[in-house]
Amino acid sequence: MAMTKKEKMNIFKGLAFISPWIIGFLTFTVYPVIMSFYYSFCDYSVFEKPLLIGFDNYIDLLFDKIFWISLGNTLYFAALSIPLGLIVAFIIALLLNAKVRCMAVYRTFFFMPTLVPIVASAVLWMWILNGQYGLLNNFLEWIGLKGPNWLQDKYWVIPALVVMGLWGLGRTIVILLAGLQEVPQSLYEASEIDGANYIQRIFNVTIPMVSPIIYFNVIMGIIGCLQVFSEPFIMTGGGPGRASTFYSFYLYQKAFEDYNMGYASAMAWILFIVILVLTLIANQISKRFVFYRGGD
Repeated sequence: MAMTKKEKMNIFKGLAFISPWIIGFLTFTVYPVIMSFYYSFCDYSVFEKPLLIGFDNYIDLLFDKIFWISLGNTLYFAALSIPLGLIVAFIIALLLNAKVRCMAVYRTFFFMPTLVPIVASAVLWMWILNGQYGLLNNFLEWIGLKGPNWLQDKYWVIPALVVMGLWGLGRTIVILLAGLQEVPQSLYEASEIDGANYIQRIFNVTIPMVSPIIYFNVIMGIIGCLQVFSEPFIMTGGGPGRASTFYSFYLYQKAFEDYNMGYASAMAWILFIVILVLTLIANQISKRFVFYRGGD
């Protein structure tokens, strides 16, 4: 059925209204993605024309020791950060879901750290984690423990960054809190009648009902943790001894310090594949553990 003149005019007006977004999307997203894929097969230093070299960049990655160190550091960080962050965020969300006075104040208190700029929070945590004068080690000494030199010890630097990441869980807490408030009260009442205690209600009612939200946060955590950059860049510079050289940080070094854009583009596509594979694995696992109200 042919469109009327009015319908064609409406389509034209709609395209005209969204044309700035379309132009921006094509210019700043589609074009860079296509060119980065092309450059990954090139020897390209920005200052000279790209020279096609086939799969040499990808082959060189296989024999790049620092590439494997950075990938291992990133996966180690993700393996610690994602489950710990979800557990802490879920416990805090449960506490903030309680009906007590001044609850809005408590919720604001936990969300406020997410508003602090990354540079400011990194500088603050450099002071907290200072091995000699830091607040954390002073507290540990007060209770009779000797804290390590967190950011200068290769065994403690990644756990220290993971602990710092708990500072910015406000958004995850808010999302989980919204999910908790949507759990039907009738389910809790029915489980109480059946004799379930508080812990049993959490594992058999609360967690299954908010499992789609937990799954969403796992996916976002995978994407975020595999791209972590700002904190190690500011706080450790990748040290000590490459112990906190994360994948994105090494990619940055190759692109903007060594000016090896072809190599960095290949690294970016490897990172994309790693994130895609982990996301697909999480998606398959979710089919067993994520429950939707519609019964899917």
